[in-house]
Order: sequence, then structure tokens, then C-alpha cells
Amino acid sequence: MKELSAEIGIIGGTGVSYHELFSSTERRKVHTPYGSTSDDLVIGEHKGKSIAFISRHGRSHTIPPHLVNNRANIWALKSLGVSRILAPSAVGSLKDNIQPGDIVISNQFIDFTKKREYTFYDGRQVCHISSADPFCSELIQVANSAANNTGCRAHVNSTYLCIEGPRFSTRAESKFFRENLSADVIGMTVVPECVLAREMEICYVSIATVTDYDVWSRDPVSSEKIIMVVKENIKKISKLLSKMIPEIPKLRNTCICPTALDGAFV
Repeated sequence: MKELSAEIGIIGGTGVSYHELFSSTERRKVHTPYGSTSDDLVIGEHKGKSIAFISRHGRSHTIPPHLVNNRANIWALKSLGVSRILAPSAVGSLKDNIQPGDIVISNQFIDFTKKREYTFYDGRQVCHISSADPFCSELIQVANSAANNTGCRAHVNSTYLCIEGPRFSTRAESKFFRENLSADVIGMTVVPECVLAREMEICYVSIATVTDYDVWSRDPVSSEKIIMVVKENIKKISKLLSKMIPEIPKLRNTCICPTALDGAFV
């Protein structure tokens, strides 16, 4: 079996696949110390860049957000040489001006998850990774530029509220998140995915597409409604990723991600 490698990883969220990005691919199962990945990794090339794609929820979307094996997924990407991760996902909006169909590129998160595996350092070494600026500043700029160049309505400097799931929020919770936490969007996947990437010194950017207004608005959110909007957003995300990938610099000179572990160990 030939050795495979990739520069960029894509963790595909709800409805996002690799078919519109890759012309030729090779599927590879990667064994990890943390168990099975969500799916096999698909390695291919796009505009001169080597890409590894993994479906966050599995090929047939059978893994709920609270059961995604994030440690295995991140470890597998790192083992292939990935130094950048592009992470599309679907989110709900907590703000009137952030509309269904919009792109949200967050620079902060608030963690309301409860029982996930948050670190690679569970013993022997204690690691206090900094989460002050949890997303890659360079990739945020690349994503925002690509969104503007493709005509997407995008929001930056936004805060992603991550809840445990798989249920959606109550009206009281949604009102609390919106009014007291001032979060911009709500989802179920960015934590601990981005934290684990930082522990591996991998650059990570969240590229979220808005599917609904959560339940602070008049109509309750439903999976059926979300899937309808997701289908409309898939081409938009593929176009954005296609524009982003060739614009990602070869060297990582302007972000803190490559040296994230410096001074993190006790």
C-alpha cells in the first residue's frame, strides 16, 4: 500500500461531500490510538493542493454530534501530514441580521457541551492549551476573502455557541443564549474539534452555513426544514472551498497555530 499524505484537511459537515472538489480520489482507513474515525479518509487533489476529506457524521450521516470521535478524526488527519483544517458545518442563527443561507466565519466560541473527549493529554503530561483565540487568524482571512470573491453573504468576528445536542434548544435556552451570552450562531460540532486541532498545532477554521433562526423566533426548528436549506447551501460551500484552497499559503508564518504547544505543558 502506497504512503499517502495531504496538506489540507476538510471535515465535512451536514450535506458536505468531496465529490465536487476532487477529480480522482483514494479511500484509506486510518487506524488511530483513539478508535475508529467517523469514516474512511478520502485523499485527492484540488488545484495543486493535496486534500484529505473526512465526513464528520459518517458517509450516511449516522453519527450524532455528541458521539463524533473527534480525537480519532483529528489524529488521523495529523498522521497524513495535514497542517490546515477547513471545517464546514450547519448552524442556527441567534441574530436577526444573520439569515438562513449566510456564511459565518467565527473567531470565538462558547462551550456548552457536557461529556465529550476534550484533550489528547489525559495523563502523564498535563497540557493547558490556550483557547484565547481558538481559530486560525490566517485561515479566517482566507475564508472571508473567498466569501467576498464568490458573492457569498459572510459574517466574521462572530461567536459560535456549541451545545451538546442531539436535541435542539428549548425556547428559554435559545432566549438565554441570544440575550445573555450575545452569541451569533448555535451549533453542535465545533467543540472540541477546534481545541483538539490546536493541541495538534493544526490551523483550523469554522465555515458555518446558517439553516434557521433557532427557536427564539416564531417557528420551532426541525431537521426537515434544516435539510431543505442545507441542500441549497451545498453548492455555495463547495464554491467557497474551491476558492479558498488555492489561496492558502504554503508556509504558516502569520498565525500562532504552529507553536500552540509552546509553554502549554506543566
